[in-house]
Amino acid sequence: MPLTRVAARSLIALAFLPLRGQAQIPGAVYGTVSDTAGAPVADVRISTAGAAAASDAAGHYRLTGIRPGPAVLRFARLGYHATQDTVAVPAGDSVRLDVTLRSNRFALEPVIVTAAKRSQLLDQSATSVALVSDSDLVRRAVSTVDEAVDKAPGVLFLNGQVNIRGSSGFVEGLGSRVLLLVDGVPANEADRGGIDWDMLPLDEVQRVEVVKGAGSSLYGSAAFGGVVNLLTRDVPVGFHGRVRTTAGAYADPPDAAWRFRDYVGGLGGLDVTGSYGSEAIRGRVTLGGRHSDGYREQDKSDQWEGAGKAEWQPAPGTRLTASGSWTSHQYQVSPPWCERGQCDDRGLAFQPFMIGTNDRGAYTRSDKGYVATTLERTSSAGFAWQARASWVRTHFTDSKPDDWGVANRYGTELRGTLRPGGDSDRVLTIGVEAARADVTSDIFGGHAQHELSAYGEGEQRIGAVRLSAGARVDEIGPVGGTVGGHASPRVGVVWPTRFGTWRGSVGHGFRTPSLAERFVSTVAFGIRVVPDSTLVPETAWAFELGDAVSIGSTRLDAAAFWTEARQLIEPAFFESGGVPYIQFRNVGRARLRGFDLSFTARPFTPRLETAVAYTFLDARDLGADSVLAFRPKHLLTLSADYALRPFSVGGDFRYVSRIERIELGLSWADDPRVPAAVLDLRGGWSRDAWSARLRVTNALNYIYSLTPGTLEPVRAVSVVLTWTY
Repeated sequence: MPLTRVAARSLIALAFLPLRGQAQIPGAVYGTVSDTAGAPVADVRISTAGAAAASDAAGHYRLTGIRPGPAVLRFARLGYHATQDTVAVPAGDSVRLDVTLRSNRFALEPVIVTAAKRSQLLDQSATSVALVSDSDLVRRAVSTVDEAVDKAPGVLFLNGQVNIRGSSGFVEGLGSRVLLLVDGVPANEADRGGIDWDMLPLDEVQRVEVVKGAGSSLYGSAAFGGVVNLLTRDVPVGFHGRVRTTAGAYADPPDAAWRFRDYVGGLGGLDVTGSYGSEAIRGRVTLGGRHSDGYREQDKSDQWEGAGKAEWQPAPGTRLTASGSWTSHQYQVSPPWCERGQCDDRGLAFQPFMIGTNDRGAYTRSDKGYVATTLERTSSAGFAWQARASWVRTHFTDSKPDDWGVANRYGTELRGTLRPGGDSDRVLTIGVEAARADVTSDIFGGHAQHELSAYGEGEQRIGAVRLSAGARVDEIGPVGGTVGGHASPRVGVVWPTRFGTWRGSVGHGFRTPSLAERFVSTVAFGIRVVPDSTLVPETAWAFELGDAVSIGSTRLDAAAFWTEARQLIEPAFFESGGVPYIQFRNVGRARLRGFDLSFTARPFTPRLETAVAYTFLDARDLGADSVLAFRPKHLLTLSADYALRPFSVGGDFRYVSRIERIELGLSWADDPRVPAAVLDLRGGWSRDAWSARLRVTNALNYIYSLTPGTLEPVRAVSVVLTWTY
């Protein structure tokens, strides 16, 4: 019997030996990953020599392009013990391998792709990076991308405009200092320079990476204050589907004097996703829509959206990806609330839920979308390259005032990553990028702008220390105007010690004025907005020193930051002849400094997950010797979630300190805003393919405002049902 077993093993081994002159046809391994309770585990990274994949929502995976013969597969995911198994891979065929993972308080280090434009471990980044994982998206049951990003440490939205460490303030959606990427593809508006957060359906998003601080050394102008990268879901092998429906309602105003309707405002949505994948070709399509009655007068909206992704892998190490989305958003525009005499004020100084009679009828249709194609090729263990082309289009039509605009951004990039000898201790990333932005509008005019850039960054490990240095050179300017050159260097260091992993970086950032900031001319709610063609690019030097300490499931990340900015572009309010005006102007000098920290832990039991995030910001206009407008000094977020299968409960508490200075002509004494203290609650149930989530935002129905005349959302209760195939 022993001789038989030995002979059988010998025959199996011989069967996988290549015949002389015979081609080796790659094989595949597929299976399911589950936990000790039998529940599927998604997003497990499965890897072996020359191949890698991830499990889908049902725990299924398929690893292709494996050399025939014995192969060692490694299975790893945050919160679980990593494990490995050996399987005999047949040539030109597939074999099944199912794996069970045990939960683990010692989490693996996440892999990020945004900070250095390549894959690296989180603790290898010289700049601070905040992550929003797929589990964060699921348990918070959010419906839009901005809701997902808003709770990231150091991030705050002011009436839809994103701030990372106070970078943008509030400028009515113009000239964002944060760059939005979709799978690494720039997606900011070509005219305003702002961000359309509803461009991509949330069901397409796998996770979000937020890079804090100036990212111009790799990403150029729009990354002056940071980068947000939306990473879409991989397309799994086989047929898969997902249906997600949302239904809910808004609370009535807490005071009868504020009531503006005689019915309960509702909200709802439906998203359907279907995908199919084989070893060579994969594709996914998402369609959806949502409606909201809003929580204030003239606040209804309807949105229709679609997105898709297709992949073709003609050979091992080669992948061609095409993706895109289109969204049509029709919504009533809710102007600043009405003041005494402008509406049925019922004897009050202002009505926070109502608008002025003259402002009724304002409406906007906003269509936007993008198309991108990326070719990736891993030539060897030491060299990989990718080429991409993209098109971002926006088209808005406003009623009252009657404005319109069409804008396009065409972009292309060629990038290579070199690891000499396949050594991970030495990495060089180089690339070139070109773009053209154009706009045709009655308020912006007809203008175009060209961009051409080249960049490079190298990293070298010396002992335990990793040193990095790089720079980007940009030539940007309007067609027919002056083209400006900008150099953005950056150096960084990462040093693991027994007191944590220290990191430090010094980098230069810049931002060219958007076409809208240069040429806008319109009237909005009685305020005339005038152009300033003399605007010059804003520049800054950014410094950061941070430390990350991990002990078991506990992680503390703290960083001090300091940004010295020149020619910062900010909105200025003034009056002339009794008429109010707004104009974007360069501020002489500004300084943003402070620190932020995030702390996560699983105290008492692995079922309980807690998090604390805090940011202190001191933002000053040095020329005027005053604080910068719309920058709160304190931002605190507390989170806790408890899971006991199949149920879970949790909540978030966010505190935003009272903003010291505002613009738009309101004096501090006349402004009724208060600090924001908002509590969100949630609960969930999941079993097999079904899940249900209950979400209560602003559970205490706290009435507050962060920007002049704009009420923040009241309490809303919603239920999200999801079926996954």
